[in-house]
Amino acid sequence: MKAWKSITFVVAVSALVLGGCSKGERSSTTGWKYNDAKWGGFEKLDYEGQATGPNLVLIQGGTFLMGLTDQDVMLEWNAIPRRVTVSSFYMDETEVANTDYREYLFWLLNTFGESYPEVYRNALPDTLVWREELAYNEPFVETYFRHPSYDDYPVVGVNWIQANNYCQWRTDRVNEMILIERGILNPNPEQKDEDNFNTEAYLAGQYEGSVRKNLKDIRTGNERKVRFEDGIMLPAYRLPTEAEWEYAALALIGNQVSENEELITDRRIYPWNDNTVRYLKRNKYQGEILANFKRGDGDYMGMAGKLNDQAHIPSAVRTFMPNDFGLYNMAGNVSEWTMDVYRPLTPESLRDVENHDLNPFRGNLFQSKVQDEDGKPVEKDSLGRLQYRTVEDDEVATRENYKRGNVLNYLDGDQESFASYDYENNSLISDKARVIKGGSWLDRAWWLSPGARRFKEEDKSDRSLGFRCAMTRTGGPVGNEDTAGNKFKTKQKKVKRRYK
Repeated sequence: MKAWKSITFVVAVSALVLGGCSKGERSSTTGWKYNDAKWGGFEKLDYEGQATGPNLVLIQGGTFLMGLTDQDVMLEWNAIPRRVTVSSFYMDETEVANTDYREYLFWLLNTFGESYPEVYRNALPDTLVWREELAYNEPFVETYFRHPSYDDYPVVGVNWIQANNYCQWRTDRVNEMILIERGILNPNPEQKDEDNFNTEAYLAGQYEGSVRKNLKDIRTGNERKVRFEDGIMLPAYRLPTEAEWEYAALALIGNQVSENEELITDRRIYPWNDNTVRYLKRNKYQGEILANFKRGDGDYMGMAGKLNDQAHIPSAVRTFMPNDFGLYNMAGNVSEWTMDVYRPLTPESLRDVENHDLNPFRGNLFQSKVQDEDGKPVEKDSLGRLQYRTVEDDEVATRENYKRGNVLNYLDGDQESFASYDYENNSLISDKARVIKGGSWLDRAWWLSPGARRFKEEDKSDRSLGFRCAMTRTGGPVGNEDTAGNKFKTKQKKVKRRYK
């Protein structure tokens, strides 16, 4: 299949406008004036809503039937359909590409290379995932990640831990750029060791940077640093949860009957309608393959002269048609990491989690910042990051909403649950097993269904496994242009065919 022309996605972070309330506005509960030094200087902002970060797409949340929508040909019964609701969030429109990850490695080498070279080495993808005993894939070991021919191809050989570290790095670089765009900080590409911009360290007052002009403190008239309450910096980039990934892949918003009706069908086998992997509409695209997958034994791309997907390995991240949320390759190309710890979802296990139907997620490891005797975060570590610790069980013994700090195996693998996982003796499932979603170039069509799920240990990687980032949506579920609660309308990109 011929590739689809990519369209540059630009986010104008500087377009986020923040300012005080209208002059003289008063508190509705005390009558005191906002944003007035004579009345104490309490600030209330005219906040226009969360800006959309680079490469992100707003995914409006809602309810859907999570789980398999196709026949369970694997006979595993580990994705029993159940209805859940997912809050609105943002998601990368593409998988993270090789050039994106090389930018990350470049920054790590420049920042930590002299003092902490292990940080750079630990982030390197495993290019040996391409090796096979009875196949000649050795050229990919050297070329797939490094050669410019594959710049726009999804990065593979990255494990779950490395993917999370990339998300943390990206959060800091995006927020640093926001402060630069707003004229608060000067660019500083020569940051070294612990003296590098970290979002949390900056907000905690443990990073100063090259200041251009800070914000005005209404109470004192002096300058002050940006605070969390200003809403200027974005929430953290992270991996999507399994529920978020599946919801975004299905893109059921595209099944809305009409703009005047709320009826939306919530059953799709693939990220598109119909039960075939070919384009069905009668136009020049009819019969074209809609995803990059293995069509049959030994058939990765069809026959010469009429290649079905033009990809014997992963294809470029903006190949094929995006789904109705504007997301590319939510079926095929590479499978993708999610945040969740893997557990089979059987009818017995669902009895335990049936009440957890808003943003379902397994993988919470509740943490808190390490604090000094004054209740302030202790000094950042040698890499410039704040220090965290896992919450102890006795700290939350009197709470009603949770009782443990580590709930990775809560109600599924402990003494309170139906099942018990004895790793390496009776099961390959451990607390390090992470859910991967979406079929890949190496899989048959059955795995393209968003409800299909598998797992891999968090410190392992594969040539058919990549990732994309997500971000929490703060505030209301609809976009900033629809704060009145009107019907959400997706802004589809105009996609044109690129002929070779």
